[in-house]
Amino acid sequence: MTTSRRILLAGMAGLALAPTAAAAAPAPVVDDTTVAEERFARMIAAAHAPDVTCARQAERYADAHWPDYVMAARAVLGARV
Repeated sequence: MTTSRRILLAGMAGLALAPTAAAAAPAPVVDDTTVAEERFARMIAAAHAPDVTCARQAERYADAHWPDYVMAARAVLGARV
């Protein structure tokens, strides 16, 4: 699976679960975030970047905004268990 397809699918998964995750806990907690949660949150954030076609801009957006997507990443990873 190509990287762009992975980012797109992760973003779609984050969109599907983000409203329920945001309602559960409004403030993202970054202190106890696992490596898997951080990586998945960065992937979801990259998929939600304003200009997904530019990998460099998507990466910068993900670096800046990944804490906003921690709860969505936790919801997706928790659903897999």
